[in-house]
Amino acid sequence: MKIHRLPLSDPQKFGPKRAQTRRNRTLEKHGQLNLFSGRILQMESSAPFDEALRLDESGDYSSAQRFYLKAIEMEDSMADAYCNLGIIAFRDQNYAKAIDYLTLCLRYDHRHYEAHFNLANIYAEIGNAPLAQIHYEVSIEMEPTFSNSYFNLALILVKIHEYSEAISRLKEYVQIAPATEHKPALELISKLSNL
Repeated sequence: MKIHRLPLSDPQKFGPKRAQTRRNRTLEKHGQLNLFSGRILQMESSAPFDEALRLDESGDYSSAQRFYLKAIEMEDSMADAYCNLGIIAFRDQNYAKAIDYLTLCLRYDHRHYEAHFNLANIYAEIGNAPLAQIHYEVSIEMEPTFSNSYFNLALILVKIHEYSEAISRLKEYVQIAPATEHKPALELISKLSNL
């Protein structure tokens, strides 16, 4: 049996996908116009999840973590808060805690595609390709327009030597990703096609 080495430096997978609150995005997903999608003025006190997300996006992970835990305590966007706590734990390379938070997220919303995507990223990071593959595939089933799942799944498929399936997933990625992001996928398709 001949082992093929890819002549391409390892392409980088897409990193974690932070959960936004699902409060307002469900209306448009069901074909309804969200009349409240404009800019919201900041009031004196905001919901704990919203404050946590603001802190998280600004890079204050320690404070964000406290507010996500407060959001959970107050039952404010619990699934999203657990998902984002998982990302913070992942950044700290506390993989067991990250998996714990993400699976708690799934307990409250088993169709939380960001949690599945982030679990897949963790499993890929720690070298568990079968679990990474399953969670990327579940993420794709739930949110077929999220292109990063296709690309990362293709990288896992390359690692387990499923080259034709990897090419297929990369082609799907190219169909839905912005044209400015096609180059790494097209290069990888070219390299894999020559094996």
